[in-house]
Amino acid sequence: MLVLSRKKGESIMIGDHIELKVIAVEGDQVKLGIVAPKSVKVHRHEVFESIMQQNKEALDAVPDFVKNLKLKK
Repeated sequence: MLVLSRKKGESIMIGDHIELKVIAVEGDQVKLGIVAPKSVKVHRHEVFESIMQQNKEALDAVPDFVKNLKLKK
């Protein structure tokens, strides 16, 4: 993991097209601004984990769905 120190108003670049900017620091909370192409998906980590779990559950359900279709013939 790369660890950087930045002050309010400073930013870092990720690749050529993604800018991560420190908007504010209030107590133990940091507000970040992200400038990225629309093709780049940006999620909070907990939302990303939820999406991945839902995708896994959907994939796990597919074999049961197909099995039930075969039984209904």
